[in-house]
Amino acid sequence: IELTLNFVHGSLCVIDYHSIITQDIIKEENLRDDLRYYFMSPCEKYRARRHIPWKMGVQILKIIMVTTQLVLFGLNNQLVVSYKEENTMALKNLFLKGYSGVDEDDYSVAVYTKHDVYESLFYVMDQYSQLDQLSVGPISYAEDENGRLLPLTMCKEYYRRGSVEPSDETYDIDAQLETVCMSHDPKTANLWRTENSSFFDLDFYRLVDIKITFQLKGINLQTVRSRELPDCYSFFVTITFDNQCHSGKVKLFLDIDAESSACRAWKISGTAQKNTHYLLVFDAFVILMCLTSAVLCTRSIILAVRLLQRFSRFFHENFNRKVCEDDQREFLNGWYLLVIVSDLLAIIGSILKMEIQAKNLTNYDVCSIFLGTSTLLVWVGVIRYLGYFQKYNVLILTMKAAFPKVLRFCCCAGMIYLGYTFCGWIVLGPYHEKFEGLSLVAECLFSLLNGDDMFTTFAQLKDKNTLVWLFSRAYLYSFISLFIYMVLSLFIALITDAYETIKVLLHYQVRLFLVCPLERRSRIRGSVCVCHRWLGTETAEELEEVDR
Repeated sequence: IELTLNFVHGSLCVIDYHSIITQDIIKEENLRDDLRYYFMSPCEKYRARRHIPWKMGVQILKIIMVTTQLVLFGLNNQLVVSYKEENTMALKNLFLKGYSGVDEDDYSVAVYTKHDVYESLFYVMDQYSQLDQLSVGPISYAEDENGRLLPLTMCKEYYRRGSVEPSDETYDIDAQLETVCMSHDPKTANLWRTENSSFFDLDFYRLVDIKITFQLKGINLQTVRSRELPDCYSFFVTITFDNQCHSGKVKLFLDIDAESSACRAWKISGTAQKNTHYLLVFDAFVILMCLTSAVLCTRSIILAVRLLQRFSRFFHENFNRKVCEDDQREFLNGWYLLVIVSDLLAIIGSILKMEIQAKNLTNYDVCSIFLGTSTLLVWVGVIRYLGYFQKYNVLILTMKAAFPKVLRFCCCAGMIYLGYTFCGWIVLGPYHEKFEGLSLVAECLFSLLNGDDMFTTFAQLKDKNTLVWLFSRAYLYSFISLFIYMVLSLFIALITDAYETIKVLLHYQVRLFLVCPLERRSRIRGSVCVCHRWLGTETAEELEEVDR
C-alpha cells in the first residue's frame, strides 16, 4: 500500500510512505556504518574506507622524538647533577678537618672535645683564606656588583643566661636564645682568632650551634665535552657545628645550595653554539608534533560526542528510551585524554628545555618531571594500539577487570598497614634506624612485605631493652605473617580471578573493542539498551550463560 487517504481540515493529503521508510532505513544504515566504523581499529578503518591512520602515525613519530629528547636532556642533566655532587664532596674535604670521605650518619664529622671544636673551627677559616691556592677546580670567592669580595659570616647561637652543675644536679637556664654574628673579608679570615678572641670564648653548656656561611663561584666546564655552553654556578655554603643535644658530641654539617646561571661574558670556539641551535630546532619540532597530536585527539573526541548525540537521538525517536550510562561511556575514549595530557606535559617540558638551552632558566628538576611524566604517558598510550590484537589485549582487559576490586581491597589493607606504621614508629623508632621516621617505617614495612632485607631488620634492633626486643619480635612476625601469607595472597587471587574471567571472555570471542557491544547485547538478551556489566560484576559462569 503506497497511498493512504487522510482528511485534514477537509483537504486530501497524499503521503508517500514508501519514500519516508526508505529515508529512515538509509538514516539507520548510515548510523550503523558510523558506529561500526568508530569501533574499528586503524587498520580496519583503512581497509573499510581507505582513510590513512594519521593519529597512529603521529603517535609513533612522537614516541621516537619525545624519547630522543628525553635521552638528550637526561645526559645533560646527569652532568649537572654529578658536578654538584662532586663539588659538595670536594668542599667537605677542603673545609672539614678529619673528613673520611663518607658521612658518618646524617652528619659529616663529629667531634667530642673542646680542643677538637676549636681546631675544626680554625681549620675552616684557614682553609677558606687559602682557597685559591688549595682548590684544583675552577672555583673562587664570590663578588658583589662592585667587584668587592663577599664576606664570610660566622654566627653563634646560645642561651642568654645559664649555669649548670651536674654534680649537684642543679641548673639555671634562660631558654631565650641569642645570636651573635661577625663577618670578615675572606683574605683575612684567619686573623679572626687574634682580632676577635672574645668571640671564640665559648661556654659549651650554653652554646647551641655555630654557623659559618660564605658564597663561592664556579664554572661547569665538563659540558663543553657534550658540545654545550658551560653554566656558571653560585655555591651558598653553610657549615654548622651542632650542639643542640648537649650530649658531648658536636656534629658538623656542610650544606650547599647551588644555583646555576648564564655566565656574564664568555667566548668559546668550536661547535657548542651550533649544537645548541640544532637542539632548539629539534625541540621546536617536538612541540609542533605534540600540538598536532593534541589537535587530532581533540577532534576525535568531538566527533565521538557528536556520534553519541546522534545515537541517543535515534534511540529516543524510535524506541522512546535513553542510552544507559555504561553504553555512553563506550563512546568516550580515555586513551585520547591520556594522549592530550601527555602532549601538554611534553609541550611544557620542551619549552622549559628550550629556555634552559638558551640559558634563560636553570631549573633542571622541574623540566625533568615534565619530560619524564610525558614520556611515561606516551609509552603507556602505545598499549591502545596493541589492544586491537586479541593476544596482546589480555593485560589491558585484566587491569580493567581487577582494578575496582583491587582498589577496594587496598583501601582495607591500607588501614592495617597504617596501624603497623604508627605503632612501629613510636615503639621501635628510638632503637632501630629503619624506624626513626614515619616515611622510613613505611618503606621498611614495604620491603618486608616483598620479602626483602628481613634478616637485617631483625638483626639491627638493639637488644638493650628486653621489653622492646620482645615486642619487636611479635610486631615483625605478625606483620610478615599477616601481609605475606594472607594479604598478598588475596591480592594475587583477585588479579588471577580477573585473568580467568578474561580467558573465558576471549575463548568465546567476545571482542568488545572490535564488535559494537550495544548491538551484540541487544541481540543476545533481546533488549533495546543493556548496560555493560562485563568485567566488573559478571563471573565466568554468567559469561558462558550469555554466550549459550
